[in-house]
This record gives sequence, C-alpha cells and structure tokens, in this order.
Amino acid sequence: MTVERVVRMLAGIMILLSMSLAHFLSPYWYLLTAFVGLNLLQSAFTNWCPAMSVLRVFGLKETGSASCGR
Repeated sequence: MTVERVVRMLAGIMILLSMSLAHFLSPYWYLLTAFVGLNLLQSAFTNWCPAMSVLRVFGLKETGSASCGR
C-alpha cells in the first residue's frame, strides 16, 4: 500500500467512526468529522498532511506517478 492510499483509507475510517460516535454518544463528535474534512481540504492544496509524515516513518512507499493505473 502507498502513503496516499492509506491516508484516504484512514480519513474514511475516521469520518465513519466519528459519525457513529456522534449518533450514539454525543453530537460533539461531529467536531472530529469537521477536523478530518478540513484536513482533507488543506491537503488538496498543499499535498501534505500530518498522517503522511507518520506513515513515511513507518516505511510506506510513495507512488511513482499520478497515474490511476499504478
């Protein structure tokens, strides 16, 4: 798996988890959903997010090109 793929998967898991927690526990969990959304938005412009740095330390590889075929 590549860094980009794991970041998208992690964001999806966090959004689904926070939505479930907000539904069953407290609406304050929607703040986590908003944080993940804002982080995704800023990473679209900067091509960087904190999770990418952590995943690189763990040894995940980068993609060689922006092609969807790889």
